Amino acid sequence: MSVTLYYTPPEVMEGDIDNIIKPVLDALSRLVYIDDRQVERIVAQKFDPMRQIEFGRQSDLFRKAVEGARPALYIRVSSDPTEDFVE
Repeated sequence: MSVTLYYTPPEVMEGDIDNIIKPVLDALSRLVYIDDRQVERIVAQKFDPMRQIEFGRQSDLFRKAVEGARPALYIRVSSDPTEDFVE
């Protein structure tokens, strides 16, 4: 499994992004997957609210998470941990 986390804090974040990952993975256990040991790949990024970032292809849900009210956490779970790899 693969989990993508994009966090948009309300202001410049002082803490580390890795402090967000474990609680989210634990919360998804037994709701989305049986155990977080199934997760083989994690992509996590925080977006500085002072920096404008443009994305290419994006879903409506993703756009709402990144451009909407803050804080927001966009989560995407996939059963294919290699789906984003370029061949």
